Amino acid sequence: MQAFVDSLIQQGYFTGMPTQVVYAIAMIAAAFAVLSFFVAPLAGVTSWLERRVWARMQSRVGPNRVGPQGILQWLADGIKNLLKEDLIPAAADQLLFPLAPYIVFIGFLCTFVVIPFGSNLIVADLDIGILYLLAVTSIVVVGILMAGWSSNNKWSLLGGMRSAAQIVSYEIPAGLAVLSIIFLAGTMSTQGIIKNQGWAPWDWYLFNNPFTFIAFFLYFTAALAEGNRTPFDIPEAESELVAGYVTEYSGMRFLFFFFAEWGNLYVIGAVATILFLGGWQVPAVGDGLIEGVLQFVVFFLKAYLWVFVAMWVRATLPRVRVDQLMALCWKYMVPLSFLCVIGTAAWMVVFPHGNRWASVGMFVLGVVILLLFFGRVRYQIRHSKPELYLRPYI
Repeated sequence: MQAFVDSLIQQGYFTGMPTQVVYAIAMIAAAFAVLSFFVAPLAGVTSWLERRVWARMQSRVGPNRVGPQGILQWLADGIKNLLKEDLIPAAADQLLFPLAPYIVFIGFLCTFVVIPFGSNLIVADLDIGILYLLAVTSIVVVGILMAGWSSNNKWSLLGGMRSAAQIVSYEIPAGLAVLSIIFLAGTMSTQGIIKNQGWAPWDWYLFNNPFTFIAFFLYFTAALAEGNRTPFDIPEAESELVAGYVTEYSGMRFLFFFFAEWGNLYVIGAVATILFLGGWQVPAVGDGLIEGVLQFVVFFLKAYLWVFVAMWVRATLPRVRVDQLMALCWKYMVPLSFLCVIGTAAWMVVFPHGNRWASVGMFVLGVVILLLFFGRVRYQIRHSKPELYLRPYI
């Protein structure tokens, strides 16, 4: 993005305008384009897909009335929420209550500034891209606390306090898992981390050594907890807290919280792809346009695979208790994440240029684990004898 704006300035466009104003206009235009043409449709379609996936996993049908296979259900839900009355309780804080959902949404949207969809498709390639990501996602905690406290509702306050404790706690193992990759890459730039990997799986940081292999699962688990996803959705536990910190919200303000949650699923997958799965790396092709499209498709599919895994987890696992949630973090994940950081540093000392045989061995181990897992899934499917849906519109 910066290189594109610089080239326009050098060609004589925007003559007489201060450079800072040009960059500000370009950033606003980029934010509008990303929000309108990518983030909003992505979050909406993800909300529909999640409901369909749950339905299939739970032997139900799911939304199937608005559009083919119910594909336009998210659009109907958005219009419905736009038309609903926006209520602010009389006892709520009149300033913080309406502001909270936008703080949450801004913290989510700002992550797309440094997410690279291709070698030349990024809003801003910051030297501290990963640090920026960790920082802006922390803004979400502020919005959730504002929502919980300003609602003047005990269920909302409990949900907000739970969420703050949960997010702050799980940021530690997530940050340490990310630190293991920063050690290997030698940079915090998201593009730099991807460029230090290759397109082949054994060149990904996921299979670099046993410690990064463990760090991947620690990061993904911690990211699910930070995103308040099942089995870590205790801040909005319906059976305990009505709807948690969103209990008093209605209309579009209510939807903004879940808009950020559904979009955050893709961010979780995108960060995992950047750090561990080679990002947009593809085999070299001759044409630049074809290569750019291929990079975008590969990056999107890698990231969205983990969105599906998060849906799978939510449809399968029960919600954990608060004490179990915190014990998992502090007793197990934090020590393991420290082990990964120290182990990765030691590995770099012993193998300063990496170890190809170890990478190939870790890749083979990963394939064996996947085969065993899907073999068990196939066994369960065969013995459960699920009904085959021959009429998909019903």
